[in-house]
Amino acid sequence: MSALTEVASGYRAGGTLPLRVELARQLKRRRTMVMGGILAALPFVLLAAFAIGGEPGGRNDRITLMDTATASGANFAAVNLFVSAGFLLVIPVALFCGDTVASEASWSSLRYLLAAPVPRARLLWSKLVVGLSLSLAAMILLPVVALAVGTAAYGWGPLELPTGGSLGPGTAAQRLVVVVAYVFVSQLVTAGLAFWLSTRTDAPLGAVGGAVGLTIVGNVLDAVTALGDWRHFLPAHWQFAWADAVQPTPEWSGMIQGTAVSVTYALVLFALAFRGFLRKDVVS
Repeated sequence: MSALTEVASGYRAGGTLPLRVELARQLKRRRTMVMGGILAALPFVLLAAFAIGGEPGGRNDRITLMDTATASGANFAAVNLFVSAGFLLVIPVALFCGDTVASEASWSSLRYLLAAPVPRARLLWSKLVVGLSLSLAAMILLPVVALAVGTAAYGWGPLELPTGGSLGPGTAAQRLVVVVAYVFVSQLVTAGLAFWLSTRTDAPLGAVGGAVGLTIVGNVLDAVTALGDWRHFLPAHWQFAWADAVQPTPEWSGMIQGTAVSVTYALVLFALAFRGFLRKDVVS
């Protein structure tokens, strides 16, 4: 689409497609509600599993975070993050960031948005901010619901550590905030992949599925020990570095390295998305 040579009186490019409008549009979509429901239901599923199968632990001599799941509400929230960080939380990030532009193209509404006129950079910025905001909200929703469910079922108490000792409720809450923040940062690579693919295709499922698939490939490559130190350049290698935060004395080096790797990949992918879309011939 050619650039506009004249603009209407009072037109402001920065005032087009406000974030609140885009956020309201995305919140009303069925996939947002379904994903929120799934994440909110997970703590109840785990609670039912423990109620049916009995308390975890007792299977071997090695104590893990899973074995402390029923010790307190804080432990239950930490376990929910542990079981979901590797894959389940990848899905909402890929969905919210990968479906956003491609869905407009599939509905043939993208060209009308640009003809409104909404500048391309403004459109991408609004959709990226909202997509990342919904992804963060999904990661906050899960531990908050889990903490409420776990506290109701197992009581409010310290976070019992698998390595021995415990963290007081206040300290545990702070550490869980750190964990959620790091999980979000570690998923920025998936967000970048999904968003870039969303600007390259008119098929939302292709963008979402491609981001999830490439994330899985990264996890598989990280399991190949023959790669040696090359695995340190894979975001998947650092995805569970947050476990260092739930220790008597937190260790930050792993999370710092993981943050650096994730942010670097994400910035490159976001830049590619903007660069490609600004030059793209939009016909749908």
